Amino acid sequence: MTNPLLAAWKTPHGLPPFDLIEDAHFEPAFDVTLSEARANVAAIAEAGGAPTFANTIEALERTEEALNRVLGVFYSVASADSTEKREELMRVFGPQLAAFGSEVSSNKALFARIEDLWGRRDELGLDEEQNRVLKLTRRGFVRSGAQLEGEAADRLKEIMQRLSVLGTEFTQNLLAAERDWFMELSEEDLEGLPDFVVAAARAAGKEKGANGPIITTSRSLITPFLAFSPRRDLRERAYAAWSARGEGEGEVDNRPIAAETLALREERARLLGYDSFAAFKLETEMAGAPASVREMLMAVWEPARTAALADEEVLTERLHADGFNGALEPWDWHYYSEARRKEEHDLDEAELKPYFQLERMIEAAFDCANRLFGLEFSEMDVPLYHEDARAWEITRGGRLMAVFVADFFARGSKRSGAWCGAMRSQQKLAGDIRPIVTNVCNFAKPADGQPALLSWDDARTLFHEFGHALHHILSDVTYESLSGTSVARDFVELPSQLYEHWLEVPEVLERFATHAETGEVIPADLLKRLLAANTYNTGFQTVEYTASALVDLDFHDGAAPADPMAAQAKTLTRIGMPNAIRMRHATPHFAHVFSGDGYSSGYYSYMWSEVMDADAFDAFKEAGGAFDAATADKLETNILSRGGSVEAKDLYLAFRGKMPGVEALLKGRGLA
Repeated sequence: MTNPLLAAWKTPHGLPPFDLIEDAHFEPAFDVTLSEARANVAAIAEAGGAPTFANTIEALERTEEALNRVLGVFYSVASADSTEKREELMRVFGPQLAAFGSEVSSNKALFARIEDLWGRRDELGLDEEQNRVLKLTRRGFVRSGAQLEGEAADRLKEIMQRLSVLGTEFTQNLLAAERDWFMELSEEDLEGLPDFVVAAARAAGKEKGANGPIITTSRSLITPFLAFSPRRDLRERAYAAWSARGEGEGEVDNRPIAAETLALREERARLLGYDSFAAFKLETEMAGAPASVREMLMAVWEPARTAALADEEVLTERLHADGFNGALEPWDWHYYSEARRKEEHDLDEAELKPYFQLERMIEAAFDCANRLFGLEFSEMDVPLYHEDARAWEITRGGRLMAVFVADFFARGSKRSGAWCGAMRSQQKLAGDIRPIVTNVCNFAKPADGQPALLSWDDARTLFHEFGHALHHILSDVTYESLSGTSVARDFVELPSQLYEHWLEVPEVLERFATHAETGEVIPADLLKRLLAANTYNTGFQTVEYTASALVDLDFHDGAAPADPMAAQAKTLTRIGMPNAIRMRHATPHFAHVFSGDGYSSGYYSYMWSEVMDADAFDAFKEAGGAFDAATADKLETNILSRGGSVEAKDLYLAFRGKMPGVEALLKGRGLA
């Protein structure tokens, strides 16, 4: 039988034929396309005649087209809907891909051709984008060890393969921990919980096959439980499980994986001539060096910590008033903070949540994109990898811009968090290829027949991830290696965090924040209170995030710690971490840093981008409003359509004319 992953797809807009694809198809397709990619690389390296941009750089851009098609499907499905077979395949594919990457970067004949072109770059008559591709291709080879010889080159290959294995193991251990733990609740345990939390707990119990309502480690379920449950003992039990993810004994313990990963990263950096992994990693980012990152983080840390400690005193008084002596604990913060928010801002999450229906928030995100960029959305009836997944055709002026696939609800087979990906990226080298973009979230699934309700934080997450999607959707470059989110890590969060601002625009909420039962628009007074409370609890939020970013930086800025947990504790003691707040991501479940290299030494990126996003939204305000057409066009032209075709700083300067300071961030968070 024909393997559908290797056949031509006669589907709408080239969507994968999910109704035909089975797990058994992935490995054979991977083997075939990996062999093709190897053959393509060899053909380029062994080609006769002088190297040209077309026969070397452009040819390299296309070597993995078939392989990327297979992997685009596989990794999208494996992360959102894992099975034992898919987890096994991840363990199989990772080392092979790492080995292939090392083979390519250590191919001396291929690198010689690239060096030849680099030496003659001023004579080649290349345009701006071609020059950028050449520069980044050469830099990627050098940073992958192309200039290493002998034992050093062999050792780097071993390191990269081992890091691939460790990243997969870390991810799968964390998934197992999140999949296996849940806390059953009796009917008495539900007392004091709002209806939406009870409904979510019952739905989670049904999904797990439990006998009744349960609490899982899904953030969209455990966070409101911590905020509303009056049972301190249950809050402590749930929080302990949440904070201990990845600390299981034996085969599912991520602590030794983290230690080995850090040691190998340091060795990798030193082989390549860097003093530390952070110095290696940050060389290509906007920040440039660890010192710049530390300066920014500490400029935010002190005012955030001061605000959080002041809040801790107030919440401790509330704890004592309830008859509990001693210190405020991490499992108390959400509960007493929610009560304080309700009192000081007259905001009740149970009152607020019915106005944030998932369907209406999807409409809001799409409508903003239509008003800003002229995008039009039409839902598609096509087979997808899971019944919860949905797809939309996105057009502009009758032209296809992208296919958007969204998968919003939490389930045991999905890794935690929220992310944006691309099953297919935009490019023009192989034709007018438009992207297939994915957004995956973990919102609490409602009971059958009930509307899905989001918290304010969930709604922000939806807008955030769609901001990433827009970076793909509006991409307009020739080379896939530059398209969409292929930018510096500390720039990639700018479009996503910027798009969050449109959720706060009153005219957007006045139209789309409608009550799930009555259909009425959110009352003006409630909207005013909601927006006025936007900076409430930002001391806590900033502390838990910045602590994680500083621990990540310390892990990689110097010698690798033999005991990461001890190193984590040392960093938190040095910066004066408040007792009642924990890191947002403790080491054993710090997937951003240990599931792969993506955010290693780079978790600070969200805050670095936030320095820009507040300033970028000010550009709209200064121009007369959130939907100013000229400013939207300038944003698309200079940032969203350009991908990585220009240095990130230059892209921002072209849009805004200046770089902002940290003051804009502090002001936006109410910490100035």
